[in-house]
Amino acid sequence: MYVKICGIRWQEDALLAAELGADAIGLLVGQKHNSPDFISATFARDISRALPPSVEAVLVTHVEDVDELERLLQESEITTVQLHSEIAPSSVESLRGRLPHLKIFKSVSVISADSVAYPEAFKKLVDGFVLDSINLATNQVGGTGKTHDWSVSRQIVMRYPEVPIILAGGLNSENVRSAIECVRPFGVDVNSGTKAADGFKDPRKMEAFIIQAKHEQSS
Repeated sequence: MYVKICGIRWQEDALLAAELGADAIGLLVGQKHNSPDFISATFARDISRALPPSVEAVLVTHVEDVDELERLLQESEITTVQLHSEIAPSSVESLRGRLPHLKIFKSVSVISADSVAYPEAFKKLVDGFVLDSINLATNQVGGTGKTHDWSVSRQIVMRYPEVPIILAGGLNSENVRSAIECVRPFGVDVNSGTKAADGFKDPRKMEAFIIQAKHEQSS
């Protein structure tokens, strides 16, 4: 099971996530919506450079403008991006044309059964989808700490079997195995479920989450 620890803000947390067995870390760069976890592109670059080759750095961004996206990716030197916005398919196609070796994940805000059709326009343009929760009241498009209807996420996984799909949204060590069993995603993504009271990562929560997520693979 692919495990991504998102919202990393310190190099120490990134290295610990790698040591604990995470497959990827998410670095939030380019903010448009409410979140305390954003860092600069240059800081993301420094964290990314410190990672072992086995761990993927993912630039998670709200930015929709292709010129700005290209600038952030070049400045950070990160080669995987998670487009966590309502970016148009034409813009994704343009970004792909400019950076052909870029790995692209597109977020899907799972709101209702109507969300199942949303990935259709992107499925030939991206390398995967991230199914996440949204909280309009707090202007959060991720990192909400809230789960969504996993049965809808399961429908998305079944509809697009050719595309790797990562489940996010309110996951923690206590519910991740149930989530995996229900949705059967390619991977899982966690942010708030691994935070300590100070907003940075809690080593025990990260370890527990990774153990539970990886255990499901072998059980």
